[in-house]
Amino acid sequence: MTDRRVFDPGLQPERTELAWRRTALAIGVGSLVALRVLPAAASDSAQAQLLLAPGIAGLAFAVVLWTLARARHLRVNRALVDDDPRGLPGSALLFALTLFVVGCGGLSAVVVLTMAAL
Repeated sequence: MTDRRVFDPGLQPERTELAWRRTALAIGVGSLVALRVLPAAASDSAQAQLLLAPGIAGLAFAVVLWTLARARHLRVNRALVDDDPRGLPGSALLFALTLFVVGCGGLSAVVVLTMAAL
């Protein structure tokens, strides 16, 4: 009897999970830098508090992205082991990342316009 394995267990799904984790780590580190640098650039405490928002949002998203990457890895591995393509996840991580980037752009515009008005 032949083995019907379609994939090498752990390699491709694990590499993909590691790539998503690196992305989450980069967003987290960038958010920590923003938390450190942006409030120091403010002229008063109201502006400094306003400039905390991008860093906090980035840290929260990094945690969510890390968690989603792990869940995706488990679903992909299970679908490949069971040889069930219906169990493969969609593009939720890519959608979440795109939404985050667009949201950061909008949040940055709001912060800049608010600071200009102060």
